[in-house]
Amino acid sequence: MELPERSDVDHLIDPQPLPGFARVRYEPRTERLDDPVGAAREALDGLDLDDLPAGATVAVGVGSRGIDRIDEVAAAVVDRIAERGFDPVVVPAMGSHGGATPEGQREVLEALGVTEETVDAPIDARMAAVELATVSVGDVDLPVYFSEGALAADAVLVVNRVKAHTNFTGPIESGLAKMTVVGLGKQRGAKSFHSAAIAEGYVETLTAALDVIERETPMVGGIALVENFEEEIGHLEAVPAGSFLDREPELLERAYEEMPTLPVEDVDLLVVDEIGKEISGAGMDTNVIGRYRVLNAPDPETPDIDLIYVRGLTAATKGNGNGIGLADLTRRAAIDGLDLKKTYANALTSGSLSKSKLPVVAPDDEFALRTALAALGGYDPDTVRIVWIRNTQDLGELRVSDAVVNDLPEAASVVGRETVGFDDGEAEFRGESMDDIGP
Repeated sequence: MELPERSDVDHLIDPQPLPGFARVRYEPRTERLDDPVGAAREALDGLDLDDLPAGATVAVGVGSRGIDRIDEVAAAVVDRIAERGFDPVVVPAMGSHGGATPEGQREVLEALGVTEETVDAPIDARMAAVELATVSVGDVDLPVYFSEGALAADAVLVVNRVKAHTNFTGPIESGLAKMTVVGLGKQRGAKSFHSAAIAEGYVETLTAALDVIERETPMVGGIALVENFEEEIGHLEAVPAGSFLDREPELLERAYEEMPTLPVEDVDLLVVDEIGKEISGAGMDTNVIGRYRVLNAPDPETPDIDLIYVRGLTAATKGNGNGIGLADLTRRAAIDGLDLKKTYANALTSGSLSKSKLPVVAPDDEFALRTALAALGGYDPDTVRIVWIRNTQDLGELRVSDAVVNDLPEAASVVGRETVGFDDGEAEFRGESMDDIGP
């Protein structure tokens, strides 16, 4: 595919004056767990392993998200399992991520700091999954799959963050139940789940599949983490098997109270520097941007964002650009970093095709911003509402156009004034801190 050069499109849209920007520090009150590693070790003792014989194998499911200190927490769980006289093995619990290959899933874990060396345990990354049973969910037959590697163990537990899901809302969303069903289902299980969930509902499908897994596998429970606004672990606890559906709603409520959000809800243009699978399953958190873009699930009511411009991919996502389709605009640099095999593996498994569509591709930042501002209609630099973030996970510092400043909440403070300049078409902020400016 031949993308247009700057010379091909430069005459189509006139340059526009850009607004001034404020650099903002956003710090809502939040709680942080001081010793998550110690808490993880202690929590592991809350799961029932006492009936296992010495030397029994315990599979630890770990996923593909950029959870705070996940490498340290996983290592602590593995270490405590070994101390109790069992043989731990790490099983990637990430469905089709990593291009649905063993090598790709190991690569994703390595990007999160989880390797056989860092956790001092083998990693069983085989993609084979066993069909446990087929159950009815509404009018759909749901084959339930489970990782062959995990099923070979004498006990299985998962370590995951409880948070808002990127496709739906309900009493259970992203957490232990979903990792057990979708993550440990590998590609076949993830595909089967998403197909039924799109037709009959995510919560209903999770509930039906989890019941089968708890009955047919040696699941003992999970270690649940809840992060705060700063994406730090604020809470950690053990949840025994059979209690996921009872305990997760309360943990999810806490996660909603603490989750990162934009400081304002009415935005003309959101600029996102990077998206990636370690940030969110959808590349960028759909609850932050107000877009699910899935069948049979309405978008969130807030925030209200007219246009989204995505500038690039994270290094850790290894080319998986799932979520690029949530943007209205991107640039050539982002497309050059795409690995469509990995991106399509994700899209075809989840059934959420819109997230992997290509948006309009601009040759560079300057033309992308020019295009976005023109597309808003009636553009005025004095009133345009632009929010510019690094990614949807890191919202502690961001930039907003001058028209947004007066609407910032008390938890947000202006720490600098800047303008946007361009170096060979690439945007760069130029300005001073408030200390430099003075009173």
